Amino acid sequence: MLTRLRKTLYRARGHVDGQLGGERFRLDPYHSKFWRRASAGNWEPETFAVLRDHLHPDRDYLDIGAWIGPTVLFGARRARHVYCFEPDPVAFRHLAWNIELNGLRNVSAFAVALSNRFGVARMASFGGEAGDSMTSLLNAGGDQGMDVVTVSWDDFAASVDLSAVSLVKMDIEGAEFDVLPALIPWLQAQRPALYLSTHAPFLEADTRAERMATLFDMLSFYGSCRDEAGQPVTRAALDDPRYLERFPSFLFSD
Repeated sequence: MLTRLRKTLYRARGHVDGQLGGERFRLDPYHSKFWRRASAGNWEPETFAVLRDHLHPDRDYLDIGAWIGPTVLFGARRARHVYCFEPDPVAFRHLAWNIELNGLRNVSAFAVALSNRFGVARMASFGGEAGDSMTSLLNAGGDQGMDVVTVSWDDFAASVDLSAVSLVKMDIEGAEFDVLPALIPWLQAQRPALYLSTHAPFLEADTRAERMATLFDMLSFYGSCRDEAGQPVTRAALDDPRYLERFPSFLFSD
């Protein structure tokens, strides 16, 4: 009863107060439970540490898979400009709301999916509910699926000056195995840090090790790769079940 009353009050007010990585924000009331968790420092503190270390007031940030915006909001306070992508229309609605609640004018948010081509694709959440942060192009046949516009990386990169990007965060629920290859020439030329979330469990079990290894081979031009705990990761370590059966993130940098 108390929880329902609290939600009603938040929604009547139009926002909840919270903090992300030590920065205070106004946040949409429909995700108040998540925002309380994040405000307590219990949501991906390692991600905020990466953002803190690699974003600068004179450099830009590229967030691919923005969801409702926790990393976008924090990034906008530390970077010169943020470019972000979120194709799930439910999540994007709240992303746009959170950007507006905080008066952020240095964010360009796109309700499209980065892909290897321009077109229309079907996607659905692995969690079964639109907007729940698990919507993926790999789950085209899932319940409550939706059609989304896809844009190719080459078309996007040709339209925007990305020369000052210092960090790319990619968290796209398994689509990284198909999308990331398109970014490789640009990543190799520009060398921004790359914070990559991987989702091997969404692949067929007998392909996981090979596809993870392929990703690492493509990114071998980076001087360093570390996991969320800050431990060095080598290609030979990718058979570890914690990388193939879970959803780890890796920081590639020079």
